[in-house]
Amino acid sequence: MKKNKGWFILFVGPILLAFLVVQIIPIFIGMYYSFTDWDGIGNQANWVGLQNYIEIFTQDEGFLHAFAFTTIFAIVSVFIINIIGFGLALLVTKEMKGNNFLRGIFFMPNLIGGLILGFIWQFIFIKAFDWIGAQLGVSALQGWLSTTMTGFWGLVILMSWQLSGYMMVIYISALQGIPESLKEAAAIDGANYLQRLRHIIIPLVAPAFTVGIFLSLSNAFKLFDQNLALTNGGPYNSTQMLALNIYSTAFTYNKLGLAQAKAVIFLFTVAIITLTQLYYNKKKEVEM
Repeated sequence: MKKNKGWFILFVGPILLAFLVVQIIPIFIGMYYSFTDWDGIGNQANWVGLQNYIEIFTQDEGFLHAFAFTTIFAIVSVFIINIIGFGLALLVTKEMKGNNFLRGIFFMPNLIGGLILGFIWQFIFIKAFDWIGAQLGVSALQGWLSTTMTGFWGLVILMSWQLSGYMMVIYISALQGIPESLKEAAAIDGANYLQRLRHIIIPLVAPAFTVGIFLSLSNAFKLFDQNLALTNGGPYNSTQMLALNIYSTAFTYNKLGLAQAKAVIFLFTVAIITLTQLYYNKKKEVEM
């Protein structure tokens, strides 16, 4: 036991120390600054109590709008990302040529940085869509990202294109873990593909759905670089998400205390939502 304890401290100790220094301690320091009027420049941070939190919910309409916009975006994008990811997983786990090639192609967007993706899709939406719309006479394709609605769907398309391949990998591992004997027995009993999908495959892939929804949900709420590169919150901050709103409050208006209060609210909101999702999804899982 003494030897095992020594090895445990040797391997876990440095990681635990790094986690404390990089994650836990900054969280508590940030909570302290959320009760001050620190501007991020001077050394003086005056204690203001709950003033920052009161200002957020009574005066800061931009934060409340960003909160609502981010929530709607998270709901829509999580649904689309996981449906596409699961569909791609079903496709590439079938016996056909080029499966490995398709897996690599579908996963590749996840390897591209968020800022680069934002600028790539900005070019597609503004230049390519406008040209196609002009050639076909479709006005709906012109002026993308210039309205709140097109900016919203632009972010959803970008996020779905980037993360669907990553979700696909999670669902592939779950699909490959389903015993073939179960699907063969159901086929012998006369169940068609849709019936096997509904009553066997989806229930047994439920743990993967739990992980996939958790990851996509947390990523949707924390989205920053894609939002910055694609729309920068425009037009008139109507597509500004929570992370970008906090960033602007801190580094554009030099209100670090107020930004920290927003970050604390953001932290607890994401934690509550994701933990609640994990709890309810876990209850629906089926053990093989």
